[in-house]
Amino acid sequence: MNEQIRQIAERLRGLRDALDITVEEMAGTCDLETDAYVALETGTVDISVSLLHRIAHKYNVELTALMFGDEPTMNAYFVTRRGKGVSVERTLAYKYRSLAAGFVHRNADPFMVTVHPKPDSEPVHLNTHAGQEFNYVVDGRLLLRINGKDLVLEEGDSIYFNSELPHGMKALDGKPVRFLAIIL
Repeated sequence: MNEQIRQIAERLRGLRDALDITVEEMAGTCDLETDAYVALETGTVDISVSLLHRIAHKYNVELTALMFGDEPTMNAYFVTRRGKGVSVERTLAYKYRSLAAGFVHRNADPFMVTVHPKPDSEPVHLNTHAGQEFNYVVDGRLLLRINGKDLVLEEGDSIYFNSELPHGMKALDGKPVRFLAIIL
């Protein structure tokens, strides 16, 4: 099991315990069967950022607290220097680096995301979450599937979309892709 996934699972379980929420209630919040939710809390399966975003929004906690374990404290500004930022690599395929982890009560969650290439035969994993999302490709080429439509974004391209629609991404050309993702 990936250590970072295990730590996120512990924070998720800790949140549920602190709020005195049953496993069944949290599973309902996640729109999952109870067994599927328990797998998240035990760290045996990956936990998507979109699911963490849903939980954070529902229970009024900071997304970065669930992802990284740090409570934000800044309320005027927060600087993230080039190549820095709190990061989590949920799987070998995705790495999220928060660009505003220290700012409390954010209206948006900006991340620098790196997606590593996977075999062409591997399907695109789809997520949904409340709100909207903006992606700007910094390096590489990205296949973005939104609501069944495939779009190819190249360096310098951007997209703004309804993140309640099923969406997922895949690096193209056998190379990693980096993009700025802002979840609103």
